[in-house]
Amino acid sequence: MTGIEAVSLEKAIVHKVGNPTRGEELKLSANPLTLNDEIVRGLLTRYFLAPFNEHECYHFTHISDLDMNEVYTYVRNIFEDPANFHRESVFLAQLLYNKSTHARVKEGELYVVLFDKVPFEGEEKKAVGIFKSETKETFLKVFPHGAGWEVAAEDGVNINKLDKGCLVFRTNESDGYKVCVVDNTNKQQDAQYWVNDFLQVQPYTDSYHHTNQALGLCKLFIEKEYAEKFDVSKSDQIDLLNKSMDYFKTKEQFNLQEFTEEVIHHPDVVDTFMDYKRNYEANRNYAIDESFDINLVALKKQAKVFKTVLKLDKNFHVYIHGRRDLIERGYDEESGKKYYKLYYEEES
Repeated sequence: MTGIEAVSLEKAIVHKVGNPTRGEELKLSANPLTLNDEIVRGLLTRYFLAPFNEHECYHFTHISDLDMNEVYTYVRNIFEDPANFHRESVFLAQLLYNKSTHARVKEGELYVVLFDKVPFEGEEKKAVGIFKSETKETFLKVFPHGAGWEVAAEDGVNINKLDKGCLVFRTNESDGYKVCVVDNTNKQQDAQYWVNDFLQVQPYTDSYHHTNQALGLCKLFIEKEYAEKFDVSKSDQIDLLNKSMDYFKTKEQFNLQEFTEEVIHHPDVVDTFMDYKRNYEANRNYAIDESFDINLVALKKQAKVFKTVLKLDKNFHVYIHGRRDLIERGYDEESGKKYYKLYYEEES
């Protein structure tokens, strides 16, 4: 998130949340933090807000009634009356503690923060932030001692690495607010307690979401399923990655049937792709529309992770941008090594 220099950090509190299955405790703070130091306030604001992508929005959900989503209710109470801040932060800590029973869940600090003037969708919004730091790093502290200096090691939180976060903007209340989420730890499907069990959020099904998820689906399919089931070379994978990205770059709207016909071609591969898409959606509990407008922000984000580099041992990296027909793969029996032959017109 950018443009956060004018954000006002109004209130913040820290609670210690352990894993009850390991006998770790829940330690609740009696008072909010005293933040008189403007430098510390600015560092905390950047630590909390910088990692978020404001284009990737979620909303609170519940299987029967939105009001039964506890995080949604506690945050709404803070928005309605900031005097409720401490009480609701305690409820949030107690709820997270009860959800932290998976073996992979680490003990950490839970921060609950009330912000004002957070830039979002061209306006300045009130926002409630819920953050958890789980990863500790060792820092060296150099300090004067007599006529010289001493060095000591201290464990602390790296302010450039937010482990988990949730930023709730005061907008779209009846639909479960607009929420941004960060989860950089416990990404395994069986340990996503932060998103699924604690927050209970789902993505807004807008053009950004569909573009982002469709490209993510294509990338995973090509790198895993396509490679495993059809015994294709790395250059063939890169070729299909390039064709997929080119489709999104040259079209204004995605159409599933058109995409499979123009990019994937082969009926067996198309059938496997459609099966993979259904499993992908079922595992993530959302559907990708068969037709949607292509979002340029999501396209730019995904383009950064579409790797089109052919790595040959530790000697060569070949960047492939297109024209699979100009690459020839073979095996040299005399040397016992595989080779690639590249055809080109000019060298630069």
